[in-house]
Amino acid sequence: MVYRKLVLLLFIFYTVNAQAQQFVGQKDGRFFIGDQQYKYIGTNYWYGIYLPLQKDTARGINRLKYELDFLKAKGVTNLRVLAGAEGSGKILGNYRVGPPLQITKGVFDTSVLYGLDVLLDEMSKRNMKAVIYFSNNWEWSGGFLQYLNWNGVIPDSVLQHKMEWETMRDIISKFYTCEPCKADYLKQVEVVLSRINSVNKKRYVDDPTIMSWQIANEPRPMKPAANEAFANWVKDIAAYIKSKDKNHLVSTGSEGTIATETDLFKSIHSDKNIDYFTIHIWPRNWGWPDSARWLTQEYIADHHQYAKAIGKPLVIEEFGWIRDSLQFTVTSSTRKRNLYYDLVLSNFLDHDLKFLSGANFWSFNGKARPIKGQLFWKPGDDYMGDPPMEQQSLYGVFDSDTTTWKVIEAHIKRLKNGTNRR
Repeated sequence: MVYRKLVLLLFIFYTVNAQAQQFVGQKDGRFFIGDQQYKYIGTNYWYGIYLPLQKDTARGINRLKYELDFLKAKGVTNLRVLAGAEGSGKILGNYRVGPPLQITKGVFDTSVLYGLDVLLDEMSKRNMKAVIYFSNNWEWSGGFLQYLNWNGVIPDSVLQHKMEWETMRDIISKFYTCEPCKADYLKQVEVVLSRINSVNKKRYVDDPTIMSWQIANEPRPMKPAANEAFANWVKDIAAYIKSKDKNHLVSTGSEGTIATETDLFKSIHSDKNIDYFTIHIWPRNWGWPDSARWLTQEYIADHHQYAKAIGKPLVIEEFGWIRDSLQFTVTSSTRKRNLYYDLVLSNFLDHDLKFLSGANFWSFNGKARPIKGQLFWKPGDDYMGDPPMEQQSLYGVFDSDTTTWKVIEAHIKRLKNGTNRR
């Protein structure tokens, strides 16, 4: 009896380990690892790359290991992370994350990638998968605004103060026709794709811990006049990534038709080098609070139809809800958030949404805690999932948010059972 149990345990261990060493692929609108369908509930964990860079091990590597263990225990094993920031200092009146990978135009501090090396190595030990985005449509990691500034499209003075929304749209839309801006972005892509992990000596392009390379966080044309240039850029970058890496999936990081016209959204995801559809859902930011339930369901259903028509998986890679009554304390209520998470995650059990293959909530705050009397992040503070320009703990889920975790865990359990029945 003991011998049989030992053999069974060894079989399970080697099966799980073998699966961990295989790349995620997609076929007929589903993700697969080997011959097993891969369907997941994950989180956004962009700051994970910065924890190994902390000199204080308690706030750095020890925190990282604790948080990965916590997520693994909950069944959350897909993490969406940032590859690296551009530039440093305040931008649009707020601090940005860092240290930067691209310090200034075309100049890289590759030692920063040690953080990503450690993160990927630790994730590999836990059979986790990473989605890594190269840059950002938004300012909190430098992103497209920084490239435009470095190449003289906008002066330093413009980046020192908050922008009106229409002004920001006008400026960021110029990225897609700024040839030196796109060249600087591509250099950053090249630096990441050519990396050999300093911890485990694996080339990034050969590491099955990585599920997907993502062109950017929420790239959008910003203005209709930029639609064609945006589409051409996405197509060119996707083709370039595939030319350098035959192993990994490629995704856009798009929010969906809220930010990109429907025909254009479908067109860019029809490209042979884009492997799956992505959408983000932000009811409060989009003015949906009073109609969030039915508009969310409609948004998911519409994009599922687009994915089904083209035959590619769909991932809801960002969705979030604020803490009740805009409270930012760790003990404040999350009742409404819990209801919203339950709504979004229940779609995995809808047999009419079979192409829905993943969902990453925004975001994981881990063991960090808000600072009393301080709403916004400043250098030296612990990172949370809420970016620096947002109130800290606005959307992020702490390790202590037990009622939210009950919702997430329940759906992960149902997802596993439902997947096994199909």
